Amino acid sequence: MNKQQEKDLAKIQEREKNGVVCFITFEGVMGANLDEFIKQPAEGILYDLIRDKVTTLSLADKSEIMRIWWINDYAVAVVIEKLKSEIDRLSKANDHK
Repeated sequence: MNKQQEKDLAKIQEREKNGVVCFITFEGVMGANLDEFIKQPAEGILYDLIRDKVTTLSLADKSEIMRIWWINDYAVAVVIEKLKSEIDRLSKANDHK
């Protein structure tokens, strides 16, 4: 990671501590409340993270996008961790019924 990426990551991680997931869109870096973000349908999550099947395949050879792709890769990890946490919480809640 270069110095700029390290600075960007530090900002992203700071926002993550405050419940915000950051991701790249075609307009630039966006931030969304993670609890609200995961309430949308899977297609919406994948679209926002530029991971829906159609968009991913269409961008596969765009090198200018690939240099910032790591931000969305990180966001995918954050979202999956949160979704897994919610699944576990709901599973425990159902076990106590």
